[in-house]
Amino acid sequence: MERNKAYIIFSQLKRDYYGPSEIEYIYLVRKALLILWRIWFYILAAVPVILLFLPLAFMLLLPNGYRYVFWVARNLWAPIVLFGSGFWIKKTNSLPRVEESAILIANHSSFMDIMLMFRMRKTPFVFVGKKELVQIPFFGYLYKRAAIMVDRSSIKSRQGVYQRAQEVIQKGYSICIFPEKEYLDETILLNSFKKGAFKLALEHGLPILPLVFLDCKRKFPWYTTYGYPGSLRVKVLEVLQVEEIQSKTIETLQKESYYRIKSTLEKDPKKRALEAIDLWKKKTA
Repeated sequence: MERNKAYIIFSQLKRDYYGPSEIEYIYLVRKALLILWRIWFYILAAVPVILLFLPLAFMLLLPNGYRYVFWVARNLWAPIVLFGSGFWIKKTNSLPRVEESAILIANHSSFMDIMLMFRMRKTPFVFVGKKELVQIPFFGYLYKRAAIMVDRSSIKSRQGVYQRAQEVIQKGYSICIFPEKEYLDETILLNSFKKGAFKLALEHGLPILPLVFLDCKRKFPWYTTYGYPGSLRVKVLEVLQVEEIQSKTIETLQKESYYRIKSTLEKDPKKRALEAIDLWKKKTA
C-alpha cells in the first residue's frame, strides 16, 4: 500500500516537473529498457543450453542420465538466469523434507517460475509441460527427452501422461505440474486448476507439495509492459500427505489446493500479484 502511495506521489511530481513530450520520452526509454532486459533474459537462458547441448544430450541417453541433467539445470542454468536477470530468491518459510517422490504444484505467472522451482528442491523432479516447447531449437530436443510432454488438444496424449509418469516415479523422481488451465491472462490472479496433478497423486499414492510464487507476476510477467529486478519470494504450503489425500476425491483436492494457493496470494502483505493485475488493467484500459 505504501509503495502504491509513493508511486502516485512520484507520478504527480513527474507530471508537474516534466512537460508532455519529456514524459513521453521517459516512457519510451523505460519501455526500450524493459525490452532489452527481456532480450537479455532470453540470451541468458539460451547460451548455457547451446554450450552444454552435446554433453546434456549424451547424459539423456544414459539409463539414469536425467539426474545429471537435473543437477546442471538446478545448479548452473537456473542460477545463471535468475542472478543474471537481477533476481534472488527469498524463502518466506522453510521447505519441508519430503524424501519420497511427490507431486509439486505452484501458480504459474512468469518464465521465472521454472528457475524458482529448480532452486527450491534438490532431489530430481520432472516437469509436465506443453508439447509446443519442442519446437524451440536445441532446448526442444532436450525437453522432449527430459520432460513429460502433453498435447492438451489430444485425449490420447493426456492419457499417455499417466503411463509416462509411472515410469518417472519408478525411477524415484518427483513430478512438477503447473495446474492452471490458462495462465497467460494478466488480469486473473489464479485460473482454475486442471485435474491431472491430483489424479496422479491419488493413483500413485504421492504427497502433494504446493508452492506459491508471490512476486513473479509483478516483477517478470509474461508481457514486457512492466517489471523490475529484485527478490522473488517463495512460500511453501503445508504438504498434503498420502494418508490425507487418500480420503478425498480428485475434485476435493483440486478445489482445496486452488483455494490455498489463491488465498496465499490474496493475503500477501506486499500484494505484489494484485498490484500487477491493477497495473495491467490500467495499461490496457
